[in-house]
Amino acid sequence: MKKKAYRVRTQYIFEGVFDVVAENKEEARQKVLQNCGLVMGGSIHSILPDGEVNWAFDIHPDKKIDRITKV
Repeated sequence: MKKKAYRVRTQYIFEGVFDVVAENKEEARQKVLQNCGLVMGGSIHSILPDGEVNWAFDIHPDKKIDRITKV
């Protein structure tokens, strides 16, 4: 039987929290948007100074398969 190629649209959903030191909610939001992230094959990271950020994320993401189409 001949095999066919399929494109599987997939989302990996990591959910957690960043605790940041800020003067208000908007500053906290901006610090996370601009200074915190996650890199595939890497790790959760932040460029904020020590003592200004802490995080808690589950290391196993939820997976959601949206659509499968023939390539």
